[in-house]
Amino acid sequence: MKKEDIDRLYSSGNLSQLDIHFASFIGRLAGTSLPELFLAAAMVSSYTRQGHICLDLSTVEGRQLLEQHNGEGPVVCPELSDWRKKLRQCSAVGKPGDYSPLILDDRSRLYLYRYWDYQEKLADLIRRRVCEDEKNIDIALVKEGLGRLFSGGQAEDVDWQKVAAFTSLIKKFCVVSGGPGTGKTTTVAKILALLLEQACPAKTMADNCTGISRFKASKGARSGKLRIALAAPTGKAAARLQEAIKRGKENLDCPAKIKEAIPDEASTIHRLLGSIPGSPYFRHNAQNLLPVDVVVVDEASMVDLALMSKLVQALPPQARLILLGDKDQLASVEAGAVLGDICDTGHVHRFSRRFCSDLKKVTGYNIPRKPNGKDEPGIGDCVVQLDKSFRFGTDSGINAVSRAVNAGDADLVVTLLMDGKCGDIKWTNLPRINALPRAIKHTIIKSFGDYLHEVNPVLKDRDIGEIFQRFDRFRILCALRKGPYGVIALNALVEQALKEERLIQPDTRWYRGRPVLITRNDYDLRLFNGDVGIILPDPAANNELRCFFPAADSAPRKFHPLRLPEHETVYAMTVHKSQGSEFDRLLLLLPDRDSPILTRELLYTGITRAKESVEIWGTEDVFRIAVSRRIERMSGLRDALWRT
Repeated sequence: MKKEDIDRLYSSGNLSQLDIHFASFIGRLAGTSLPELFLAAAMVSSYTRQGHICLDLSTVEGRQLLEQHNGEGPVVCPELSDWRKKLRQCSAVGKPGDYSPLILDDRSRLYLYRYWDYQEKLADLIRRRVCEDEKNIDIALVKEGLGRLFSGGQAEDVDWQKVAAFTSLIKKFCVVSGGPGTGKTTTVAKILALLLEQACPAKTMADNCTGISRFKASKGARSGKLRIALAAPTGKAAARLQEAIKRGKENLDCPAKIKEAIPDEASTIHRLLGSIPGSPYFRHNAQNLLPVDVVVVDEASMVDLALMSKLVQALPPQARLILLGDKDQLASVEAGAVLGDICDTGHVHRFSRRFCSDLKKVTGYNIPRKPNGKDEPGIGDCVVQLDKSFRFGTDSGINAVSRAVNAGDADLVVTLLMDGKCGDIKWTNLPRINALPRAIKHTIIKSFGDYLHEVNPVLKDRDIGEIFQRFDRFRILCALRKGPYGVIALNALVEQALKEERLIQPDTRWYRGRPVLITRNDYDLRLFNGDVGIILPDPAANNELRCFFPAADSAPRKFHPLRLPEHETVYAMTVHKSQGSEFDRLLLLLPDRDSPILTRELLYTGITRAKESVEIWGTEDVFRIAVSRRIERMSGLRDALWRT
């Protein structure tokens, strides 16, 4: 490839300097300047940075990357057969199983080696768990426990939370997917109680056994303590999981010793695995397994391929893995859409004949089995979708609009928003940029003034907790980080409005009431990406300013502002950063023009962060485009789990 072509690909934004340097490095390793190798290596680097696991050559073959310009010819991707043939001849390109910088599989997917390795190890370990049911369970105790913990409801209706619990007990791998308010964490608290009852010696209940032959029916599966770990990808998500489990277990219909055994503490996945500072590796890995019997991961949609693979590799073979999340939410910021691939998002699956038979014997539910194709147990028996929302009623506009967005029905979404009949979700035409400060000022003063009025020189722990509760009642969510309608501009606009109203001190970086978002993990301080703190006077330090962070079971933690890791002001935040959070009310601000980042997953995630009301500011044409666009990340994980 000519230098002029490389320069043009860089200046046009098709490739970055990193992509170009990587491709040059691969060419030197292979001892060739073959244009097909350079282009493939540069593009797989670029695609990985964009969140893809691989580059599917079949989707870009023959694509014109650059048009003819100023006497320079067009830059076009090669035809697939010729491209594959030439790559196969390069020493830097191997086939699956080889130890080469690039891996090209038989479906024309090109990987960076480490991402191929992450994917293969994750797929292999999930398949092993999928294929092996947990046989050492007391099925009679399961039946009794399910009836006790999931009582209520109409007898003829299927309680999918109950189905999820049954699945988690008989499977070593289970995914419980569902939108906000569908009871995922409530369900997992009951699952943990059932698992602990299995682990504790109990009175034999063989007389009530339903007779599923491959399960033990006469005694508890284990004796002794069950080692349970609760984890989430961010500190905030871990804190919310911890609080939800603590609340949920108090109301369980089970012995006090079972409630006491359900863990109260959740951690980030990084902390669970034992992050090594300055290294991508962890203390716990395939050679040093985690000492656990059960791992529950909340907000699993936020977990990228590398982290999920490292977690699963660190699990003992006998340990259960339970993933909680919303498969329709935004994928992780890093490479991969792991939860979506595991759930085969976009396709409807039913349980196998054997699973349906076992489920009916225990719960009485008669669920339709797979209508055609292979009727064998597989990963489809490990994924349970919760659809009933306990947060939103049947007349909820938030629920109706989010479902329509998820379905890609732009006409219905616009109709619901424009007719004004939904009391909890409202549409406002996006103001021009010069009119935005005036248009949004009332919302800013009304929504943030509430918590800022509570900031005073003398604070107690309960006062700090109240300030955080008031602050979390409202947030501005932006689709973009940069630009006139992005997070950076909106945070500056909010601060200016608050200064004009004298709600915050002007012309100072550290002011009383400033909210900050941690953007980089600091394991020494135990502050993690996504944690939110507020600058407040500290009565224990002569009212000097400190940054306070809430703690689930103890007094708020506080730090001198100069000790904080990388952070930013957070009156407004991106929808991506809002994952794992909930607010009473929010304003979702969309840009005035299209961007590839605008997708139905982004809209769905943003809308469903609200518990009470949402206001969307945007333009109809941009909104419609976003509803019509899905996130598509290239990966072989879905095929490895569902198509093999």
